Amino acid sequence: MPPPTRRTLLAGFAALASPALAQPVPAFSSVSVDVGHLKAIGVGPMADLVRDAMTDELRRIFADRIGGRGPRLVVRLTTLHLTAFANAGRGLRGSASDSIEGEALVVGARGEVLARYPQIASQVAHGAWNDPDAEWRRAERVARTYAQWLPRTVSLPPSPHPRSAPAARP
Repeated sequence: MPPPTRRTLLAGFAALASPALAQPVPAFSSVSVDVGHLKAIGVGPMADLVRDAMTDELRRIFADRIGGRGPRLVVRLTTLHLTAFANAGRGLRGSASDSIEGEALVVGARGEVLARYPQIASQVAHGAWNDPDAEWRRAERVARTYAQWLPRTVSLPPSPHPRSAPAARP
């Protein structure tokens, strides 16, 4: 077999650098947020706001990783805490924060839990005491913060591209 020509090598490198190969492979068939527990403990309509904000943020963050027939990503929320002293983080006793807690589940096609990632997200509470919508905005902010941390928490399947892992040496 003759050695490859310069043109053949350049064509090979161009194929490796093509956008089709650079695109990540979808990892999840869908994403959803379960707020059943929040509703059961009396969070009420704010649970729906949290679900909608977090679902929106998850779809934005994982946009290039959703599609196909992979497992589902389900975030099950268990706690929402909005501090009573949201004075730009300066409550009665120093810093005040809002937080949300739950777990991200990677769920297979038959409903089996393939992986579980517990997580809590917290942020400084900002809002004016006399603003009737401040709590709603704080709940939305902490829900989006939780979603933004998930890519750091959830292990995504490795990419099957040849450049994703070093070749094994014989």
